[in-house]
Amino acid sequence: MGSFRFLHAADVHLDSPLHGLARYEGIPLEDVRGATRAAFDNLIDLALREHVDFLVIAGDLYDGDWKHMGTGLYFAHAMGRLDREGIPVFLLAGNHDAASVITRQIPWPANVRLFSSRQPQTHLLEDLGVAVHGQSFATPAVTDNLVAKYPDAIPHAFNVGVLHTALSGAPGHAPYAPCDVPDLRAKGYDYWALGHVHAQQIVSTEPHVVYPGNLQGRNIRETGPKGAVLVEVADRQVTSVVPVELDVLRWSKIKVDCTNARMNSVTDLIRSALGFALPTEGAGRPLIVRVALHGSSEIAGTLKDRAAELRDEVCAIATSISPDLWIEKVVSEVTSPHAAQEPEAGLDFAEIIDEAHSDPDLMAELRMELEPFLISARSSLGAPEEDELRALAEAGSWERILESSATALRARLVGDA
Repeated sequence: MGSFRFLHAADVHLDSPLHGLARYEGIPLEDVRGATRAAFDNLIDLALREHVDFLVIAGDLYDGDWKHMGTGLYFAHAMGRLDREGIPVFLLAGNHDAASVITRQIPWPANVRLFSSRQPQTHLLEDLGVAVHGQSFATPAVTDNLVAKYPDAIPHAFNVGVLHTALSGAPGHAPYAPCDVPDLRAKGYDYWALGHVHAQQIVSTEPHVVYPGNLQGRNIRETGPKGAVLVEVADRQVTSVVPVELDVLRWSKIKVDCTNARMNSVTDLIRSALGFALPTEGAGRPLIVRVALHGSSEIAGTLKDRAAELRDEVCAIATSISPDLWIEKVVSEVTSPHAAQEPEAGLDFAEIIDEAHSDPDLMAELRMELEPFLISARSSLGAPEEDELRALAEAGSWERILESSATALRARLVGDA
């Protein structure tokens, strides 16, 4: 057996609708929505430029059923580019593009080989001595260990296993197709091409068990470089697994230390942090940033009270730095140092506010009053962001809601700006 190279990608989520972005004024929605296609174009360009021997897509090519035929036609066109150069593509359906989810069909070029969802299937590349094994999802929520039914390795071949799985569990990812590394190792394969977890990770090197991460970050939970991995093989041994950055824009969380800061210095701190982040975090790409203020300062309440005004100022700062720098959100996590001396006026009421979040009767009343609003919000606004008050309410964290609200109210009463 000689040497060959292949690309391993996963979690493309073509034409993902990106719910919720419209609420953040200033973000170029069309650029963000088109990013998944642009990143996929980069993947195809890379495959052609590097003359790879085949491409593996380990699940979630799509982000659910197509909204229109354009998604399928776009993919067919991209596959045609590879077909004309003789590059096979092994495609596995994951939870977002399971057999029961994608209801439309169009003819694909002959180089595309979709794994069956009924049972594990093996595709052979006899000229390379490669066997590629996999099973697509039949339904979005697969809870069985699919690996148990995968065939044993074919002797004297380089065996690739393709699987969409969270293994034994991954934070933020549903536990689909659960299994562990010993299950994979028992099959005797040389490389496991995994999908589902959106962070690039080499789980094992004996054998290689690899998540390439998703191709393009789509929200603030998917920060940092994104892309695929280029795998080189010689004499049935993996000689290198190289991450390749293919994303066209990036998401980043920037922390700004506001310890002992005053209001007139906060924007200067933010300007400095954003100016540093654009070249380092963006690496030449457009950057969408969540600014998180932290530390301890007497302006903690004022920052929460003036949240909307502060976000407008930060957006203006970002625009002045670069037209490719955008603000997703400004979050204040600054805490109050509880200054020893306070003005007499409002002192008693301020103490009441400080104690409100530990009052069980008040929390019970708040829960009862807000329940109709939460029911309405679920249907009209969609899922809340992880740090929104709605998310805290749905999780029953009423003490945190009261604490956050009290901090802003206290600023107005005792003037801690």
